[in-house]
Amino acid sequence: KRRLSLCSSDDSEAEEPEHHLMNNIFFQQLAAQMPARTQGYPWQLVYSTAIHGSSLKTLYRNMAGLDSPVLLVIKDMQQKVFGAFSSDPFKVSKYSYGTGETFLFSSNPEFQVRFEWWSGENSYFVSGNLESLQIGGGGGGFGLWLDADLYHGSSFSCPTFHNVSLSSQEDFIVQDLEVWTVQN
Repeated sequence: KRRLSLCSSDDSEAEEPEHHLMNNIFFQQLAAQMPARTQGYPWQLVYSTAIHGSSLKTLYRNMAGLDSPVLLVIKDMQQKVFGAFSSDPFKVSKYSYGTGETFLFSSNPEFQVRFEWWSGENSYFVSGNLESLQIGGGGGGFGLWLDADLYHGSSFSCPTFHNVSLSSQEDFIVQDLEVWTVQN
């Protein structure tokens, strides 16, 4: 309920969160940056805080059984939109997983910056446990970090992607969060 009150007073919009974070122009620009194996396939919403509430456990549960790349899109309280493309669905794992296809992005209002893995400095692409989800790492910070409630997050420069902070502030509060996957 906390999420619905932050998104919009129009209940019909809250039922279709893709209109909040993924407009067609933004999605087309972002899709052009994704690996060729995702091109031409429809995308399906797997998780949304507006629909499913704010729980990392629910996010993991909704991705159980998936075997396709995912797109994480976040809108923070400053209205900045950013996120990550992961070659693998998010899951609880003792070790980092993913491939060099994984990247971070930021946008406001259109797709602007893509931070990809090219240095080979480390392969800390994605790591998840019940307390948090981390994307990118090394050097004491994560490219993108989210807490178990999917409410607090942070974004620091990290050796994996050589990115700048994706949000306007290194520590941010999530307003909306969505995860999409390719249907193939």
